Amino acid sequence: MFATWLLALALPAFANAASAAVPSPATSTRTVLVMGDSLSAAHGLAESQGWVALTSARIASTKPGWRVVNASISGETSAGGAARVAHELDLNHPAVLVIELGANDALRGLPMQQMRANLARMIGAAQGAHAKVLLIGMRIPPNYGPAYTHAFEQSYRDLASQFKVALLPFLLDSIVLDRNAFQDDNMHPVAYVEPKLRDNVWPALAPLLK
Repeated sequence: MFATWLLALALPAFANAASAAVPSPATSTRTVLVMGDSLSAAHGLAESQGWVALTSARIASTKPGWRVVNASISGETSAGGAARVAHELDLNHPAVLVIELGANDALRGLPMQQMRANLARMIGAAQGAHAKVLLIGMRIPPNYGPAYTHAFEQSYRDLASQFKVALLPFLLDSIVLDRNAFQDDNMHPVAYVEPKLRDNVWPALAPLLK
């Protein structure tokens, strides 16, 4: 149930960094760089089962000349992403940056203003490097209070509007009502629903692959 899943967000997630890329591309190949947390790092699954890897496979078959680099880290906060973004941009020279961060900020009770500033820094760095941006939003448990819950969700919309970037409001929108879609931790998706996450992201990402 949705309420059950939301309450499960109160449990932090820790795992090793998950960073992967396809083999070195030709100089003409353009890169989609994904910087996210455990939901993008395929926590608890084989890396090939995660939505990022599945998106990479779709891009390989439908968008010649593109590759995907997954620089997501389980447990990552927006501060971690902001600290790493310059290095990742210099390393990978992406044409598109996908940002899926913020949930762990809420789990740890970090200030909303700090999260927004960190995400703004990441978006600004990407735009300064002439990369398009897809911002992927999350939702948080209602026990944080209606004001905080609304402000958290609205932060993504405000940032997308401010920087004029693409927005997917909620990564888990297509699965959140299905308890069976989640692992025993009641937070991370099981393998069979990862294609649904790929399909949820695709309409927002595909227009950027031009």
